Amino acid sequence: MRIGELAERAGTTPRALRYYESLGLLRARRAGNGYRAYDEADLRLLRQIQFLRDFGFELEDTRPFVDCLRAGHPEGDACPASLEVYRRKLAELDDGLARLTEARDRIAEQLARAESATAPEPRCQFTCEGST
Repeated sequence: MRIGELAERAGTTPRALRYYESLGLLRARRAGNGYRAYDEADLRLLRQIQFLRDFGFELEDTRPFVDCLRAGHPEGDACPASLEVYRRKLAELDDGLARLTEARDRIAEQLARAESATAPEPRCQFTCEGST
């Protein structure tokens, strides 16, 4: 298939595919007329890249998964380098969650403090004790 068809099937643009090619993540073969030619394996690589990108992986982080697929593994995450990227990403996410939880707790404390500091003073409807 040509670049436009691959881009359409993958839900991306030919420009993105050329960029992936420049990074070595995608390898186009050239047809006799010079056009880029791709196959179903390339579509699978793109879908793996997109899946990972959807979950916040950097483009360079997808390389071990692409290499694993190219090595003949049916899943791109069966290789040691892919597993290491997963581990690193989980550690990043855990760190981010811890920082967000800490920020949330601090904001909740500040809100509670601010609400108690600005609470209106109680009013007496009739006569209050100690008033004249």
